[in-house]
Amino acid sequence: MGMDDKIGNAAEDAAGKVKEHTGRATDNERLEAEGRNDQAAANLKQAGEKVKDAFKS
Repeated sequence: MGMDDKIGNAAEDAAGKVKEHTGRATDNERLEAEGRNDQAAANLKQAGEKVKDAFKS
């Protein structure tokens, strides 16, 4: 896995956190849920990349 993928996943996770907190602060449940979904997607990608890295070693 490239460093670009790791950075992209981290950026997606951070953006999800911002969305979640913004949604919570503005009482926007849809935005809050979208932020949680973005974080979950980023976490799944990160887990998949870790598995790939484990098999490379």
